[in-house]
Amino acid sequence: MRRSVLLVPVAGGGLWSVRAGGVRWVCGFTDEAALARFALHQAPGDQPLDYAALLGARIVDELVPALGEPAGLAVDIATEDGAMFFPPVAGIVPDAVAVDAGPAGEVRS
Repeated sequence: MRRSVLLVPVAGGGLWSVRAGGVRWVCGFTDEAALARFALHQAPGDQPLDYAALLGARIVDELVPALGEPAGLAVDIATEDGAMFFPPVAGIVPDAVAVDAGPAGEVRS
């Protein structure tokens, strides 16, 4: 995921995200076909859906921490049996914003 280029829809001046289970999920897609499946259900009418092409590492290392709340990455959420979730835990996001890390990035078990 970290070395993959993901297509992230842009809406309202920011990256497309959803909140579920107390986590804000940034939505990324592995290719234009996966993004198109998502757009069929989310984009208004025949409007094109703008997107940014970002490295997975940039999303989890820079963008997720900047959100200021528990956040993770959801990949290909409109693909049946193909969705992947990278939650806000140590080893995926920086320890400073991981929900399973204590003071000073100390990982809790």
